[in-house]
Amino acid sequence: MELQEKLKILSDSAKYDVSCSSSGSNRKNVKGGIGNAAYSGICHSWSDDGRCISLLKILYSNECVYDCVYCVNRVTNDVPRASFTPREVAELTINFYRRNYIEGLFLSSAIVKNPDHTMEGLTEVVRILREEHRFNGYIHLKGIPGADAALITKAGHYVDRMSVNIELPSNEGLKLLAPQKKKENILRPMGQINRQILQSREERKRFKGANTFVPAGQSTQLMVGATKDHDYKILKLTEGLYNSYQLKRVYYSAYVPVLQHPNLPKLINPPTVREHRLYQADWLLRFYGFEAGELLDEENPNFDNHFDPKTDWALRNINLFPIEINKAEYEMLLRIPGIGIRSAQRIITARRMAPVTYDGLKKIGVVMKRAQHFMTCQGKYYGEVGMRVGLIKQFLLPKETKPKTPSWQDRQLSFFTDMAPYRQEAINSIITGEL
Repeated sequence: MELQEKLKILSDSAKYDVSCSSSGSNRKNVKGGIGNAAYSGICHSWSDDGRCISLLKILYSNECVYDCVYCVNRVTNDVPRASFTPREVAELTINFYRRNYIEGLFLSSAIVKNPDHTMEGLTEVVRILREEHRFNGYIHLKGIPGADAALITKAGHYVDRMSVNIELPSNEGLKLLAPQKKKENILRPMGQINRQILQSREERKRFKGANTFVPAGQSTQLMVGATKDHDYKILKLTEGLYNSYQLKRVYYSAYVPVLQHPNLPKLINPPTVREHRLYQADWLLRFYGFEAGELLDEENPNFDNHFDPKTDWALRNINLFPIEINKAEYEMLLRIPGIGIRSAQRIITARRMAPVTYDGLKKIGVVMKRAQHFMTCQGKYYGEVGMRVGLIKQFLLPKETKPKTPSWQDRQLSFFTDMAPYRQEAINSIITGEL
């Protein structure tokens, strides 16, 4: 098979892995034009200093021996198959880099023959890049669950980031949809990578020439919507992964209904709104001091599609509000909907000089549409509907989801209006962190 055909097949097969962010564009080239964003293969990630990095995103092989019922590359699915050799991947990466198309590599793979055989091939790719080509660009490599620990260690000394996909949020889900995969085989390399990252950091503090091991940390990905697991279970798992393995990121992938099987849900579209809510909740866990048990519980196991998790939490804990902006601690400021990390820091700084005013909050960057219902400023409450949960909900609903009514009085009468008929809010807006 020609190398170009392999690249077409294996770049397309890699598009379902979201552990590396993508541009999401499908703009095709036209006659006489230049550039093409329709094909998979080039994706975008971001460095710690905010730079956008273009990565070659491909699979080493899609010839899988596993039969996971949700996967397009499952062994029983009739799709075009291809495999690179380690040297082909290395040469492709260098050629793309020399043409200034990419700055790094994102490499994953289906399971060829067995985990050890696959991991050996992936490790050889990064060895060739680092030792023979002296390539110093960014490399993100997928660790293969069940592979020998020595192979994971060897690969970890060559790459910048490594990830082991946890796939599904529960052991029951794995047994139902991916019976050949074991929870222990996934968690074991995650624990190994974490221990060696910590060990490498300590050695580098003591010895200047100590080798690095996965310096950019590790991440993972899990699927949302393929099983009946609630958001609460997913969020508890996420919290446990952050606490136990110090992951840099947990990526959520809305299940894409590309296959039919009795064990799979019958969906028309991927649950992208649910995925979006989980990303927002993940942000709250990592940066806002929330715990999974605060955002959801057994009685409320799923997020509200109409409101972000922070607003939903505030509405369910309305007894804690309103909070006085000029007196609240930093941790409580972060819990006010519409106030993000930067806004809270600016409020703390500004009120050292003088009390913060309502107009001052707007200049600071607070999203007043949400924040005004949960705060007071210099003792004055600016919410338009009082501390009444039903009316606050209606006020905060996106315009396109609100029922058409001739007047505000009519809207007040719809206190018990069923929220189900309202369309889900758009999720394509840019996440600013002002949750």
